[in-house]
Amino acid sequence: MKHGKQILLILLSAVILSCTERIDIETGEGYERLIVDGAITTDKKAHTIVLSATSDYFSNKPVPMVTGATVSISDGGVTYYLKESSPGIYQTDPHVFGRVGHTYTLKIKLATPIGGHSDYTASSKIQPSTTLDSINLKFFPDYSEKGLWEIRGFIQNSPDIDFYRFLVFRNEEMVTDTLNEWYVTDSRFYYRSYINGAIVAFLHQHRPGEALTTGDRVMIEMDIISKEYANFIWDAQTEMRGSYPLFSGPPANVKGNINNGAIGFFAAYSISRATALVPERVP
Repeated sequence: MKHGKQILLILLSAVILSCTERIDIETGEGYERLIVDGAITTDKKAHTIVLSATSDYFSNKPVPMVTGATVSISDGGVTYYLKESSPGIYQTDPHVFGRVGHTYTLKIKLATPIGGHSDYTASSKIQPSTTLDSINLKFFPDYSEKGLWEIRGFIQNSPDIDFYRFLVFRNEEMVTDTLNEWYVTDSRFYYRSYINGAIVAFLHQHRPGEALTTGDRVMIEMDIISKEYANFIWDAQTEMRGSYPLFSGPPANVKGNINNGAIGFFAAYSISRATALVPERVP
């Protein structure tokens, strides 16, 4: 009897293993959509809007840039027309700057429709601003692989401000140069009218792009951003880093503020900066 069961199991295994068939899934080409990335800030400079388009998932080609569009930014009183400085890169004149309290509308008219649309718009308001008074740096030799620099900011916190974004520069070069590295926080997290040395960034000494030496100049840029932009950044970071638990829902396009199904975000925000020199580390 036992021997018969063993033979039956072997036969069943053979049948299961033999019942396999190659299945080729036709993915087809995805629905093409416009991608928009850009902002207007309180800095006086050439502000940039980047236009590109989605491509097939398995395409090995660079992202197609969208050329020949008419692009403008307006606060309802003044309209700035952007020039295409290179394929898909549209810029204002270098003297343009945004004003606190003003709502800015981005308008895009494409030379050739994408996703069935030629006209796209988005609006964003520059929130009430405040000043990053100063920053300081402290080194912790026992943290991380070769030590860690902690950067703290001193800020006049305002009940009218919702969200902060902090970017890090080392000797004029941006360290947090990808969205995945941006630090965004709710201002209410601090619960005080004056933020007296809150942690705004960490720099790991074992990472070449973050390592500091005595005399280096560290700058923190503080941006006052909207709730919608903060949520856009957080959602994008979640998609880039992966979701938990393991069997959570599939990735999805992050919701931006561009109409007609475009992907991306047009932001407007005020900027404040503070710098500090890296001190000599105590052994």
